[in-house]
Amino acid sequence: MEPYVLHKSANSGWIEVICGSMFSGKTEELIRRMRRARIARQRVEIFKPAIDQRFSHTEVVSHDESAIPSTPVSSPSQIILLAADADVVGVDEGQFFDGSIVEVCCQLAEDGKRVIVAGLDQDYLGRPFEPMPQLMAVAEYVTKLHAVCVVCGGPANHSQRLVAGGDRLMLGAQDAYEPRCRRCFVRSAAPAGDQAD
Repeated sequence: MEPYVLHKSANSGWIEVICGSMFSGKTEELIRRMRRARIARQRVEIFKPAIDQRFSHTEVVSHDESAIPSTPVSSPSQIILLAADADVVGVDEGQFFDGSIVEVCCQLAEDGKRVIVAGLDQDYLGRPFEPMPQLMAVAEYVTKLHAVCVVCGGPANHSQRLVAGGDRLMLGAQDAYEPRCRRCFVRSAAPAGDQAD
């Protein structure tokens, strides 16, 4: 649920986290919130990890092809400098940033900004996907979205990897992942050589 803001006073920043599995609508929800902020004549800045160039280098794009201009960054520290004049700061694919994204988001909120971060809360083995759990812990608002399980049609909260590859950070879309519920998720389908901690 998106927080309803009656009045924004000085130093009234906060953090919102939008999380869930792949194909659950996280990026779509981030784009929706950022567009609403623009309609309200707030200054917005949207950031994405520079490594994510699946759909566009200069836009955040959802799987349903909604898009909004963004700035690719290679380090969370760049966000502080680039968002200095923003009222609302959006960050997509939060799981692709290192742990310093937590401090950056806290600093932005302490500076009076509304910070919205979207990302996967679990990796393809069903483990918490850092730094998203840490962001969820410090956020004022957390929205967990679900996709539809492609096997049974139930609420999906896992991202089932369909291709071999031991890297935890592997960019992909429908050809590489599909949403699964807890019952239909196959943890043992992880590629050989990538063992859970």
